[in-house]
Parts: sequence; structure tokens; C-alpha cells
Amino acid sequence: MYEGIVQDLIDELGRLPGIGPKSAQRIAFHLLDADDAAVRRLAEVLIQVKDTVRFCEICGNVSAEEKCRICTDPRRTDEVICVVEESKDIVAIEKIREFKGRYHVLGGAIDPIGGVGPNDLRITQLMSRLGSGETTEVILALDPNIEGEATAAYLSRLLGPMELTVTRLASGLPVGGDLDYADEMTLGRAFLGRRSV
Repeated sequence: MYEGIVQDLIDELGRLPGIGPKSAQRIAFHLLDADDAAVRRLAEVLIQVKDTVRFCEICGNVSAEEKCRICTDPRRTDEVICVVEESKDIVAIEKIREFKGRYHVLGGAIDPIGGVGPNDLRITQLMSRLGSGETTEVILALDPNIEGEATAAYLSRLLGPMELTVTRLASGLPVGGDLDYADEMTLGRAFLGRRSV
């Protein structure tokens, strides 16, 4: 345990995902050793991100504008919507350069233990988008873990009565993993080999 504000800094850094106590301590001491200008730039960028970044009003992706660059891209098709849990999953899929449709970010996955139910996700917005009738296929590109599978099962039941093809990414992604950790070839094969739900 360190004194006062140093321990507060370590505690706050330790709350970040993927940062354990040792990493938090290393980052804290790196910041203490860094020059003032570098630390101020980091603080300014953090504040600017919170002040300016918003979520696309259509798909829920991270955006600097009301609509993200993917939703405003006329080269994209509205016939296929790829449903993902988080914006970071869009980045992973875009790296393979195979998908030319639109996205829909749920903002998480169904997790009863974590207190996340269907009403906590952007499912109502998805159903509104599908109401236009332009979409013919919905790809469920959710993490291959228990929460992702539960969310996919829920969505496939919900979308079943609609005249849509509902597909799920194929095998090739590790169970219990996250999309943003998959390499491009594995993700590309999984995307091309998706199957009906």
C-alpha cells in the first residue's frame, strides 16, 4: 500500500479491464516518472474523448458525429446487418475486408449473473431497423462464450418469425474468447463459413 494519491491512482488504473494490481502499479510509476507534458496530454485526451465521442444514432458504433462513417457510406448495403456486442468487434471484422453490409452494436450480451437482460441491450433499436424491410440477412457475430450464445439464441427466437435469413459465425473462433483477440485469418474463415441459426 502506498500513501494517499499514489494509491488512489493505482486503484483507479486497476479498475480498467485487463489491468491487474501489478500492471496498475507499473503504469502508475511510469506516469510518475513521465514528463509533465506527456501526462497532461494523456489527461487532456481522456477528457476530450469523454466530452466529444458519442455513439452513432443508427448502429450504436463509436462516432465523432451523429452517424458513423459506416452508416453514411453509400457503398455499403442495407441488405445485411451484422450484429455485434461492442464497437471493438466492428474493428475486428473490418480488418478482414470481407463484409460490405451495415452493423448493429448491442452494447453487450445477455448475462443474468451480471444483471444484464435483453432490455439492457439495443435490441429494440435493432427491431426498428429491421422493420424497414430492406434487410434480408442478419449475421449474429457475437462472442463465442456463454453470454454470446445466450444472446444469439434469444435473438434467433425473436427474429425467427420475420422473413430474414439469420446466420451465426462459423467455427474457427475459440469458445470463451473475444472477437477482438481473433487473428484476421481465423475471423475471416469464421465469417465466410457462417451458418443458419
